[in-house]
Amino acid sequence: MIISNEDELAKLKEIGRLCARAVDLMGKALEPGITTRELDAIGRKLLEDSGAQSAPEHDYQFPGATCISVNEEVAHGIPGDRAIAAGDLVNIDVSALKDGFYGDTGASFCVPPVKREVEKLCRDGKRALWTGLQQVKTGKPIAGIGNAIGAFAKKNRYTLITNLSSHGIGRSLHEEPGEVPTWPDPQESRIMEEGLVFTIEPFLSLGGEWAEDGDDKSDPWTLYSQPKAPTVQFEHTIVVTRNGPLILTLAD
Repeated sequence: MIISNEDELAKLKEIGRLCARAVDLMGKALEPGITTRELDAIGRKLLEDSGAQSAPEHDYQFPGATCISVNEEVAHGIPGDRAIAAGDLVNIDVSALKDGFYGDTGASFCVPPVKREVEKLCRDGKRALWTGLQQVKTGKPIAGIGNAIGAFAKKNRYTLITNLSSHGIGRSLHEEPGEVPTWPDPQESRIMEEGLVFTIEPFLSLGGEWAEDGDDKSDPWTLYSQPKAPTVQFEHTIVVTRNGPLILTLAD
């Protein structure tokens, strides 16, 4: 999507803010004993009370309002009876639509006490996202995002999941520019246009390089890292401008 007027921008900001508030509220509710289903209900209530709908539920019949992935799960975890425990690494990913426009954001949380390397991974996951955001500007190459995040990961001895990419968003959850790599991709040659809307969401890991389905055939959604390793995701929806990225998914 290329933004063409202020009304489109206002609606994208509104749904982006609601998604960010849901992640923030769910993150604050994280504590040992709470189930992922109870967490999901918190996000659902905020969205629905604000006139928004869960995007994965609306578009793909996902069995939950939000995606909640714990420890070995990398993405698309289904909310259920799993109780959060001390030491868990939890990713919360919220995407939603309102008035015909979509927002998408996510963050990973450590439930204390956690191993020092996992706590550092969480901090560096945020840094990896901001490293990518700093490459966003009208006229710059899309490849610069993945190159910068890749250099950050290599310098800090992390790996990146290289089959879960960022994506275009706007009037649908996934649209052009299609897949936006958050790792170095020599095939990527596109240039960022003024007003282009997409997500940036690197998956930083302590050894994982790929995301794949699990062994449970009754669960076609949840993805796991290969090799298995702690992995974090942080995500914003942004608009490309001449002055850099306009972040749509901020809670305030």
